[in-house]
Amino acid sequence: MIYVALLHSIVLGAGRRVVMADLRRMAGDIGYTDCRTLVSTGNLVFQAAQSSVSDIEAVLETAFANRFGKHVDILVRSREDWLRLAAANPFPGRDGSEVGVRIMRSPLDESIKNLLERHRDREQIAVIDGNLWVDFGGKASETRLLSAMTTKKLGIGTSRNANTVARLAEMVA
Repeated sequence: MIYVALLHSIVLGAGRRVVMADLRRMAGDIGYTDCRTLVSTGNLVFQAAQSSVSDIEAVLETAFANRFGKHVDILVRSREDWLRLAAANPFPGRDGSEVGVRIMRSPLDESIKNLLERHRDREQIAVIDGNLWVDFGGKASETRLLSAMTTKKLGIGTSRNANTVARLAEMVA
C-alpha cells in the first residue's frame, strides 16, 4: 500500500537539518519500499504493508528519534486519503503558494473558526475532513493567522502549501 508521511519539522538543532536521502534510508531500513521524497521539507512517499495510520506514525516517529536523536511529529495518510485531501482544496483557483492546509492528527471541527477569527485579516479559512485550509490572500509568512495555527493551540499537525499537496498527489496517483 502507498502512504504519504509528513514531518512536522526537519530541523534537528542549530544548523542541523534532516537530509532527504537520510530520511529515505531510514524508511528503507525499517522495511518500507519505494521510498521517495518531495522537496527538502520532510515529505516522504513509500510503500508498506497495509496497517493503521497511527501504527505507521508510531513506527516512523520511533525510527526518526532513534536515527536523528530528536522526536518529530510525523503525520501519515494512505494514498486514497491523500488523493481525497488534494481534491478537497476549497480554493482551487488560487495561487497554490498562497493556499495552505494544516493536516491534523486529530480532526478539527468547524468551531475552530471562532478561535481563528480574531487573527484573520484578508484570509479565508475552511475546515474540510478535519483539516484546516487557508487562503492567505498573499504570502503566508505575512499573516497574523500563523500565530494561532500552532500545535499548542490546534493540536498535532503540519502545514503544506497547495502546490506541495498537488505534487504529492501526482506522486501517489
